[in-house]
Amino acid sequence: MLTDAVADDPVAEWLVPDPHERRSIFQGLLSMEVDHAVEWGSVDVLLDMTGVAVWRRHPANDAAVLSDHHLGTFTKRALPRFRQLNALVDSYRSAAPHHWLAWLYVSPRRRGQGIGTALLARQHQVVDQLGHPIDVVVTSEPARDFLHAHGYFAGLPLHLPSSPRLWPLRCAAPPATQPTAPVRIA
Repeated sequence: MLTDAVADDPVAEWLVPDPHERRSIFQGLLSMEVDHAVEWGSVDVLLDMTGVAVWRRHPANDAAVLSDHHLGTFTKRALPRFRQLNALVDSYRSAAPHHWLAWLYVSPRRRGQGIGTALLARQHQVVDQLGHPIDVVVTSEPARDFLHAHGYFAGLPLHLPSSPRLWPLRCAAPPATQPTAPVRIA
């Protein structure tokens, strides 16, 4: 399902221009990404396999480090571009605790039915209780606009050399509830 999501994604096309090679590379990378999120985050998938949200906690102190070796195993000759993308995204990411929306995908035939909204709402309930913000970087204006409509605020676009723009977004942590002082009744 996620491999379908990157089939015509502009940044994925920049990373791996050949469509057959792109599919092969992303099948391995996305499998590793989902495995990582299952261990150190969460993955919500619709039973009919038409929608998915992949989340990670940051920092995940107990998480295995995904090194250049891991990245190079899947990306091969595309490794330099993946390194550029990772460096750019890492320059945006905060070191403070937050949740990271790695992927949100709804099949085109199911869009407009509230699925993306429901996938977001489910995780927001969990994250809001922790009081952490949520960060995400998206690769299209429709994705940016969808998240903006759900309380995410876009930062300045990020640019890769001769590539489409990326938009970092953040959904701020809910305000901490202040304990109320006891009221004295005379």
